[in-house]
Amino acid sequence: MLARLPRVRPNLRAFDPRLLAARVFAFAALAFLAACDLPVPTVDMGGNSGQTIDPSAPVQVALLVPGGSDSAEASLIAASLENAARMAIADLNGVEINLRVYNTARDPGLASQVAATAIADGAQIILGPLDAASANAVGVTVASANVNVLAFSNNTAIAGGNVFVLGNTFGNISDRLVRYAGSQGIRRFMIVHQDDLAGAVGRDSISTSIRLAGGIVAGVETYPFNQAGIFARASGIAAATNASGAQAIFVTDNVAGGLPILATSLTDRGVSASNTPLIGITRWDATPQVAALPAMQGGMFAMTDAGREAAFRSRYIATYGTAPHPLASIAYDGIAAIGALAATGDRNALTTASLTRASGFAGATGIFRLRPDGSNQRALAVARIVNNQIAIVDPAPLSFGRGGS
Repeated sequence: MLARLPRVRPNLRAFDPRLLAARVFAFAALAFLAACDLPVPTVDMGGNSGQTIDPSAPVQVALLVPGGSDSAEASLIAASLENAARMAIADLNGVEINLRVYNTARDPGLASQVAATAIADGAQIILGPLDAASANAVGVTVASANVNVLAFSNNTAIAGGNVFVLGNTFGNISDRLVRYAGSQGIRRFMIVHQDDLAGAVGRDSISTSIRLAGGIVAGVETYPFNQAGIFARASGIAAATNASGAQAIFVTDNVAGGLPILATSLTDRGVSASNTPLIGITRWDATPQVAALPAMQGGMFAMTDAGREAAFRSRYIATYGTAPHPLASIAYDGIAAIGALAATGDRNALTTASLTRASGFAGATGIFRLRPDGSNQRALAVARIVNNQIAIVDPAPLSFGRGGS
């Protein structure tokens, strides 16, 4: 039985994939970089890093947010992250957290400076910052103080040592989708990606997931991240796909970028959506109108638990009078993890061994856990487009006992 998400009547006259403007591509690239910056080196502390705490005293948490610049977008994200963190604190039962907020202006140098200030102020753990380069700089700065960092980034290139990433990683998403596809008899995949950072990271994550699951990468195709580039490469990609024997096409692009154009172009050039469906590592429900496109029928993507996500959003709106930024739930999760560990009364609650407990934590949109390598695993549902609607075909797990994400 399929669990269908609320239906949105598509406005097809307003949504023609061939008429998307170039500014959409620029926005999509910026949105990715906000959470996944250029790869940078990390510091390896080794062992069981992290501060010990006094279980009878408030936990000192430093929240590093991207405020403090002239960017309205960064200020909005900063406010949303802080609001969600404070909402999580209010939800804690019997655990006291002293939260101090520091602005980084999305600048690695400033992030390093305020992190040093936070340590001087007594911070026992750092939540944030947003960008990968800033998170890496903060991790290096506070390593000598034996302080762990729960960054909002999803870039696993900077994970490890005393830095953990809370953002939903492409690897976590592709692992989930490859496993589900395998359960449906799909084991031979074409990978099609845009030629930017997000596309390259997505390609590598998908390839790794397929290899670890025993699947086959039937081929890899790329295209320039613009409309003209998609049109120029579509025939070649379609021909390669049909010749490869692929059972599905993994795509890295998103519905706010080139995916609608790519999907439609491939269908127009002979790729059958019913025989070779798309599988995406981005959230297709961000633009529900794409569910009405013939080229997207049968396509699959991963998402958090829709019910939990809606409940978090409703509570946030009721508390603050405005909708949360999509990244807000990550700040909630960071506080939830810290609070859950502090509630155990263990002096080592903030150490690596505690942060990486196998059972994980209950987050705003589902369960998650941190891994010893600094990455994370999040419980995700698998959604599929069926009859112009987005339907849940495999719910998000409620525990990590089996499968996990």
